[in-house]
Amino acid sequence: MTEIPRWAVSRTAKLAALPIGFAGRTVLGLGKRVTGLASDVISTEIQERTAEQLFSVLGQLKGGAMKAGQALSVFEAALPEELAAPYRQALTKLQEAAPPLPAGSVHKVLAEQLGADWRERFVEFDDRPAAAASIGQVHRAVWRDGSAAGRPVAVKVQYPGAGDALLADFKQLSRLSTMFRAIQPGLDIKPLLNELRDRLAEELDYELEAESQRAFAAAYTGDDQIMVPAVLAAAPRVLVTEWIDGVPLSKIISSGTSDQRDRAGLLMAVLHFSAPARAGLLHADPHPGNFRLLDDGRLGVVDFGAVARLPGGHPEPIGRLVRLALDGDSDAVVAGLRDEGFIKPDDPIDASAVLDFLLPMLAPLAAEEFQFTRQWLRDEAARLANPKSPAYQLSRHLNLPPAYLLIHRVTLGSIGVLSQLEARARYRDVVRRWLPGFAPTG
Repeated sequence: MTEIPRWAVSRTAKLAALPIGFAGRTVLGLGKRVTGLASDVISTEIQERTAEQLFSVLGQLKGGAMKAGQALSVFEAALPEELAAPYRQALTKLQEAAPPLPAGSVHKVLAEQLGADWRERFVEFDDRPAAAASIGQVHRAVWRDGSAAGRPVAVKVQYPGAGDALLADFKQLSRLSTMFRAIQPGLDIKPLLNELRDRLAEELDYELEAESQRAFAAAYTGDDQIMVPAVLAAAPRVLVTEWIDGVPLSKIISSGTSDQRDRAGLLMAVLHFSAPARAGLLHADPHPGNFRLLDDGRLGVVDFGAVARLPGGHPEPIGRLVRLALDGDSDAVVAGLRDEGFIKPDDPIDASAVLDFLLPMLAPLAAEEFQFTRQWLRDEAARLANPKSPAYQLSRHLNLPPAYLLIHRVTLGSIGVLSQLEARARYRDVVRRWLPGFAPTG
């Protein structure tokens, strides 16, 4: 395999072929309508072929293309089962694997980043990647730490040309919104891509990632629920961290026990809501490849390239407005949404309709215990995406302030993973403890 494609012409050709293929499938569907084939069968066939081609190309190209595919893969649980089943395996592969970088290219990056004597810093180094993802791949190694055996570590090496590839990818991917709508009608991909583009510039800097990981590790030192591996060395394009074993969430999703599913779901919620309070940061890449369920029951968390900086914790209005909605105080909810910029000041809106819009999606917090399911998420996606539904009509009057964009995306992504896990837990207790404004004061 060659290193990450860098020439714009080769990457552009592969990405540009996607909408061409989609157009051809659409024409095929039109022809079949003429012959009398049912329209739902046509739509299903087009969606399946579109998804298969889309995720295949995104995985081959790595860079921003694959990063977008990973972000989208967490929404798989929202797809109708007959559409999700044919390419669920391909989505899982996107979450944890990509064609590897050759050993010679890896050695060159290590020499550039750690020095010509980089091998002396390791007792052992495995040239075969243990995992390959969007902008880098991970190798197992043993770090020379002064002990006889050394210390098992993960060495993340960034693909050469990753930065140039990202710019080319996002220019092309911004033109593919029609394809994504074919896979999930109602999904607006452009804001997601724009937000990803802004964050990926930070992900390219492994020293910045090391700083974030150290903050998380310090916040969860000695914790009995969350484990963050220590950082041992960092350079702009190489990151060396403690190695952790465990069962990947992708495996738990595909074949885990109900206890594993429930435990993983609970701990993902704990991480999501507690990290801003404890570390001032939010882990912003919630796809299953970044989590392991350890033998001692803790959730192992890796990959801190994408984070949201929330030094004051989660914004207090989120918890307060959720509590007011669950209490049925529609007028206070609308007033709070206006104050935060979710509703324009001069836009007349039915307060009771706002509650009807919000309460179904707040079901996980309305009861003391809740089980996320694929069906629940599919029902919610259908309710919000149907142009004839009151929820869809109301959503056209709602705005997403820039300050909430990343929090919103990470929350949706986490809900997607919880629905894939079909995890049952006391999520309300987690939110009551960690989300500012949710628990009544006084």
